[in-house]
Amino acid sequence: MMLKRRAVLGAAGALLAAPRVGRAQDARVLKFIPYADAAVLDPVWTTSYATRNHALLVFDTLYGLNDRFEPQPQMVAGHVTEDDGKLWRLTLRPGLTFHDGQPVLARDCVASIRRWARRDAFGQALMAATDELSAPDDRTIRFRLKRPFPLLPAALGKPGSNVPVIMPERLASTDAYTQVKEMVGSGPFRFLAGEHVPGARLSYARFEGYVPREGGEASFTAGPRVAHFDRVEWHVVPDPATAAAAVQSGSVDWLDHALIDLVPVLKRDAGLEVRVNDPTGLIGNLRFNHLLPPFDNPAVRRVVLAAVSQADCMSAAAGADPALSQTGVGFFDPASPMASEVGMEALGSLSDPAKAKKALAEAGYKGERVVILAGTDVPRINAVSEVVAETMRQMGVNLDYVAADWGSVVSRATVRKPIEEGGYNCYCTYWAGIDQWSPAVHNFLRGNGEKAPNGWPTSPELEHLRDAWFTAPDEASQKDLAARLQKQAFLDVPYVPLGKIRQPTAYRKGLVGMLSGPPQFTNIRRA
Repeated sequence: MMLKRRAVLGAAGALLAAPRVGRAQDARVLKFIPYADAAVLDPVWTTSYATRNHALLVFDTLYGLNDRFEPQPQMVAGHVTEDDGKLWRLTLRPGLTFHDGQPVLARDCVASIRRWARRDAFGQALMAATDELSAPDDRTIRFRLKRPFPLLPAALGKPGSNVPVIMPERLASTDAYTQVKEMVGSGPFRFLAGEHVPGARLSYARFEGYVPREGGEASFTAGPRVAHFDRVEWHVVPDPATAAAAVQSGSVDWLDHALIDLVPVLKRDAGLEVRVNDPTGLIGNLRFNHLLPPFDNPAVRRVVLAAVSQADCMSAAAGADPALSQTGVGFFDPASPMASEVGMEALGSLSDPAKAKKALAEAGYKGERVVILAGTDVPRINAVSEVVAETMRQMGVNLDYVAADWGSVVSRATVRKPIEEGGYNCYCTYWAGIDQWSPAVHNFLRGNGEKAPNGWPTSPELEHLRDAWFTAPDEASQKDLAARLQKQAFLDVPYVPLGKIRQPTAYRKGLVGMLSGPPQFTNIRRA
């Protein structure tokens, strides 16, 4: 089923002659083009990385992760443990303030942790090990645990989706399945709701009351977060050629995701720095809706997994440069110690369309209409969506290809209704490698039914193995359990891994101090 890579662009010179929209000349304003609009602003309600990136401006977290993925105190001054690791006391740094002028109190943190934990896989594991979470005073957060949970700081500092942000208790008391619309955090920037133009612009102002933590090294999401800009403006530019032209002309300072077809052109521009900023990369996923036919049938899901080619997906999304993509990707990031070769022979094992069509019928597919949601404004998502769609058509799937902007896909992906009432059957997305590093952070590897993230797979065995992983006595035992989890995932197929992209970013060379990891707007400044 090898597919030729579509020609996304015409002549590069013509495309880069797009109109300029005004230069980013103000030294105190940073202009940024996100990979997609943050259509939903609540980072607990959605797993969208655009929303996660927005959250890292507005909110702070109790811990951060450094470049070695080690948790470091962020909002907390530190913690102590007692009772053989079953009692934790976390002490907040003094002087923390919300954007509305109210002090950050321990009860705000308790409410925020509880809300986040309802939606997040790592948070659910933490709360399952917790007997009591309380705020005995204004600066103390207390966990009384049923059993030791040494990963507690890592859970409260995870930089991936869902982010364990701290918001005021009055907002954190909102049900986790209802969106918080008022953006009040204690992070280095305030969200300017009055300037928000959905689908076009998000604006932020430096929060004068923010006090960076003292000491330590700024690394990944850990260490002092120093805001050097008075304003940050996000300009949503769906067309990747126009976005590239904007950063080349200096109309904007920073392009989050450079279209890979344009990377050679951007690298030749003496005024730009082009690099892969997130070392964990992005791993493509074909996510099924397990509540509706035909993907409520694991046999059908297994046939699709065997038919989809990671090589085709990565060729379409990342081109021929081997440095920018990786195939042979299972259910954990290939760089993780939890990755293994167990069950990998299933990937791409049905390369003959006729055989795939026959296997699909034998698995029980009855010609049902299949709605696939395709985020066309995110090039890498659009690319793998088209490959997956063509693969499904060739194997006889009655496909309804619904092209939409990514924000609309994110919203519709939460709908559990039949397709006639606005539901769907599958969609393609990407998760950062850090969010597929281990069972602790891997939301898409959950099997807890309607409590699971979008797709809602049910697999008691996946849940059992995941629970066992958290209580494993050493890394060797964790690796064994991760291999068993992967073996089970190849049977249950909560989603199909599509390969890994190392996504380049592009920014003006006048910017210095950029940290690795997700886009962050602290510590970066003009030289």
